[in-house]
Amino acid sequence: MSAADPPPAADQRPSPAGRPDRAGRARWLTSAALFSVGAVLLTAGWTDRHDEPVGDRTVGEVARVGVATGDPIPGYLRAAAADLAALPLTGSPSGTYALVSFDAYLRPGGLPAVLAGVPVAEVVARVPLPERQTEVVHLAAQRLPQDVVAGMTGVADRKDREAADQRTRAAGSADAELRRTYETGARVAAREAAAYRSGCGCVYAAVVRGGPDALRDLAARPGVRAVDPAPEVTRLERTVFTPPLPDQRDVVRPPADTGPGPAPAGPGVGDSSEAAPGVIGSSPAGAVAGPGPGPPTTAPTSPDAGGGGSTGSSR
Repeated sequence: MSAADPPPAADQRPSPAGRPDRAGRARWLTSAALFSVGAVLLTAGWTDRHDEPVGDRTVGEVARVGVATGDPIPGYLRAAAADLAALPLTGSPSGTYALVSFDAYLRPGGLPAVLAGVPVAEVVARVPLPERQTEVVHLAAQRLPQDVVAGMTGVADRKDREAADQRTRAAGSADAELRRTYETGARVAAREAAAYRSGCGCVYAAVVRGGPDALRDLAARPGVRAVDPAPEVTRLERTVFTPPLPDQRDVVRPPADTGPGPAPAGPGVGDSSEAAPGVIGSSPAGAVAGPGPGPPTTAPTSPDAGGGGSTGSSR
């Protein structure tokens, strides 16, 4: 370097080893990178707290009202009566949902007198065939008895299709035992169809909504076995109602299926090879199943024409 040349700037001077000084530059780059990462994380965290929509935390939660298999029925009746007596006068302005159980199977025409004065959401029904499990169905029932009659007609149509499906399966089965099972299922479905189409005495419970005084008055009426208030219920599509059957007095159990011929395959109450059309968030609509090698499926409960529900434990 000549004497006329200016001295090199501090950041341009060679290091003792003859290489540019990279230590300071590395420290600066590291600090800049850490700052950038922190800014990104801070922004993401703020966005997560403020811009992310909060989901419905009640999804998947189901309220269960009624009885479950193995429950003692006298204990359930006492508990329902105690809950009804303790129901506070200050509650929801629109009233409290309650499960009303009858002491006998009623025809649609008998419902208005028993349930007069309280809004009805749905009724629960099954065909009480001797020594046969039959499907439990939930029917929308805002208008009595018209809605129940219409709901029963819809179930009868579905049972006719189910019986035809079972007969088709029986005709195409080479297995003698399986063929008898299909034939039995067809007979049961046909009997259910005929019963519902005639407006049978099949309704054994209802879901209503009313104030404490109205519910207590309802519990005192002839034919009413129990009124089980459920103040925790706010949405019917997230509630399972399982009333006791009128012909059971001691312990809840599936009806005996000991009629002539093999019992229809599948656990629980019901003989169904067709999924019932769901209306209040229950089973999806299903078409009649085509002939196949497997045994007919069963549906313990069915939300036909506006009801909801499936089997489950009691609250």
